[in-house]
Amino acid sequence: MERPQIEFPCEYPIAVMGEAAPDFQALVEGIVELHAPGFPRDRTTVRTSGGGRYASVRVNIIATGEPQLRALFEALKASGRVQWVL
Repeated sequence: MERPQIEFPCEYPIAVMGEAAPDFQALVEGIVELHAPGFPRDRTTVRTSGGGRYASVRVNIIATGEPQLRALFEALKASGRVQWVL
């Protein structure tokens, strides 16, 4: 199956999941800012799992290309605190 073609630049939503902690949103936003400067932080949403153990941080960026997305995903995973990036 062929991957869908994405036309860059475009708005691109990203969901980042990890263990819930008071600084998890700030961690995610700090890494995203390095790869997508000026992304709209006011559109960031955070949801905590029913048991309170996990958190999902959703951000929207303007994606400029595959290399940017790849670097961003790798940096998030390299933090050691992110379990999934979608």
